[in-house]
Amino acid sequence: MSADLLALQLSLRDRRQPHALATVVEILGSSSAKPSAKAVFDAEGRLLAGWIGGGCAQTMVAEAALLCLQSGESCVIDIDLNDEVFGAGMPCGGSMRVYVEPVLPRPMLWLMGHGRIVESLCEFAHKVGFDVTVIDNQATPERLPAAARVVNEHIRYDALQPEAGDYVVIASHHKGDYDSLSRALASGAGYVALVSSRTRAKLVIDRLRQEGCDEAHLGRVRAPAGLNLAAKLPEEIALSIVAEMVSMRRGGGGGSLAESGPAESPRQSLKLVNCIGCSN
Repeated sequence: MSADLLALQLSLRDRRQPHALATVVEILGSSSAKPSAKAVFDAEGRLLAGWIGGGCAQTMVAEAALLCLQSGESCVIDIDLNDEVFGAGMPCGGSMRVYVEPVLPRPMLWLMGHGRIVESLCEFAHKVGFDVTVIDNQATPERLPAAARVVNEHIRYDALQPEAGDYVVIASHHKGDYDSLSRALASGAGYVALVSSRTRAKLVIDRLRQEGCDEAHLGRVRAPAGLNLAAKLPEEIALSIVAEMVSMRRGGGGGSLAESGPAESPRQSLKLVNCIGCSN
């Protein structure tokens, strides 16, 4: 990969901009692109940089890039460069195979609180691909080395700014549970969980209900947080919460693999994207 393409991808990653990387993996016959040629497409299917062939070939790859970004799965497309009617309509006299890989921002986890559960949550979540922001006046970067960001000036509920699809876990030990939960629900975050006993969770949710919070929003709260692992230790509780987050992210059922049938991988349906006139 050229230095310019690498710099562009790093910039897109730092700005949390989804994009797709297309790589020519095979050429048969003549083609304007060469094996290992690469191109970067943005979330709208626009070519940002690189070269994998022009004309309809670029259009086909751009369409595949959009599909990959929507599904989150990579794909391989075969493009016929010889067929003027059904293929890419380019007089190159060959065909090429292109691997298209979506590059999506790491999911964001917002943690409210401190202590061993939060420290373990931060570590585990980072290892499975989350960017973690911790907000608590007792949180320190030294105790949370895996956190991308630590907000600890004082209690900052306004620093909790999740977007749709983000994950929020509130483990503030009853201090600010209501304010944090209220803000998280108003944000549209995809996963909102409260680390608490069932009794405490009911008190907080009842207060939100009395304040007029919509029942549909309240139904999104996962409290107590986590899968039922009969967890007792802080690290076990953190593991159960991260397991629930991964299950939600990947569309899993959260049950035992031994008791469930084989899961169908969405990758199989997108492994080969057939354009009109492409070979199988």
